[in-house]
Amino acid sequence: MSLHPPSPSAAAPDSSSGESDHDLVERLLGARERIRAELGKTIVGQREVISQIMLCLMAGGHCLITGAPGLAKTLLVKSIAQIFDLQFQRIQFTPDLMPADITGTEILQDSGSGGGRRMTFVPGPIFANMVLADEINRTPPKTQAALLEAMQEHQVTAMGVRHALSEPFFVLATQNPIEMEGTYPLPEAQLDRFMFNVVMDYLPEADEVQVILRTTGGRPAAIEPIFTGADVQRFHRLVQQVPVTEELVTYAVRLAAASRPHQQGTPDFVNQWVSWGAGTRAGQSLILGAKARALLDGRVHVKLEDIQSLAAPVLRHRVLLNYRAEADGVRVEDVIRRLQEHVRPAV
Repeated sequence: MSLHPPSPSAAAPDSSSGESDHDLVERLLGARERIRAELGKTIVGQREVISQIMLCLMAGGHCLITGAPGLAKTLLVKSIAQIFDLQFQRIQFTPDLMPADITGTEILQDSGSGGGRRMTFVPGPIFANMVLADEINRTPPKTQAALLEAMQEHQVTAMGVRHALSEPFFVLATQNPIEMEGTYPLPEAQLDRFMFNVVMDYLPEADEVQVILRTTGGRPAAIEPIFTGADVQRFHRLVQQVPVTEELVTYAVRLAAASRPHQQGTPDFVNQWVSWGAGTRAGQSLILGAKARALLDGRVHVKLEDIQSLAAPVLRHRVLLNYRAEADGVRVEDVIRRLQEHVRPAV
């Protein structure tokens, strides 16, 4: 079924392009196969990972990508940026990285024309549309915190002066789950800023064979842009306009609340295994992600399966297990699965 604007105001044409929101949605739905084809020039497999990153992009959230080295995380993010014609920057996080290396700094420059010298702000690599924070857990908390203002406020402050970031703005951060020695795990407050935690695993044998054949047989074809940054900003507004029933919002709230230990109605397995549960941002991410999923699927409303399919990427970095869970061999995915079995939808 074709998606139509949820309200008359949504059908108004964009002043810069003359294209209505309805036409933009139709163009998006018609371009789904072309998006897959363009990504297929450089990326083999990983369909679920691509889908979740795309949902984050459409909803305007930030994404944490967890996976071993060599799985083409950087290439995937760069390829998506090229499809949407977004400026891409990669920051390699290391123990000696300083906050100013990310945000930028004030330097003394000659103003010319005999005007003497003055302090000038030189923007850092965070001034891009899509920023890949590679191995974010390898840099100290002071530098990690430099991302907090940028992620939440879409601005940075240097010498008391605020500098707005380019729009749209996304942070995609990677973590290596294998080598944890000498790393600095992200604090809960910063983890909560990420809409999804996407797990990127090894490819099946057939896909890995295709990767090796492609990468050892010449350069891949260039990716052609399909949309623009202005289109992405309009997608954000359209996602927010997708209708959702109060019953489904209640289900998302109850799913997040059930993960909080020692609360009224919390299941016993959560009290035993969980030290910290998901907050309100989890419910917001579930609903926004579900709306984006409905939009990309060409539907006019959110369904229960939209929320249920996003429970793992939304909750896996917000539900923190305790030592008893580790001793019992319980993974966070096991807790999320049991949460979905415990919380029944009221629809």
